[in-house]
Amino acid sequence: MKSFAKIFLFASLFFLFLFFSNILQAPNFIFDKQGFVKVCFKEACFLAEILENREEALKGLMFRQELEKDKGALFVFEKDGIHSFWMKNTLINLDIIWINSKNQVVFIKKNAEPCAESKCASIRPNKKAKYVLEINAGISEKINLQIGDTVSFSY
Repeated sequence: MKSFAKIFLFASLFFLFLFFSNILQAPNFIFDKQGFVKVCFKEACFLAEILENREEALKGLMFRQELEKDKGALFVFEKDGIHSFWMKNTLINLDIIWINSKNQVVFIKKNAEPCAESKCASIRPNKKAKYVLEINAGISEKINLQIGDTVSFSY
């Protein structure tokens, strides 16, 4: 009986550890099975493709001919930091929105233009962000997005 109690206690502690370690490491939003998340501002929501590994992040929206008006790409970084972006091999104009770990917009680059040159300028806001959202150019202005606005994530 004592050995059963020890096994039960050990198993319970192990599952509690797994449960809490996943909660502590999980981002503050949940991804759907296809790797998309719904990103909402006060005036609009976007279905954003998650780009969280280095390979996906380096490619971003490069070489895409179009982006539906309610779609985007969400870059997810491990922690808040200064994250530079460029428009090399990007074929469509974009609004790029930097969001911190408190889900607040900290910087917006409106109408970032494509760059086909071998050297493209970086867009480097001196604001720390955990997420960067790319959407079609002009939409951030259309929805009156402002620095300090709050973002919610869901699916």
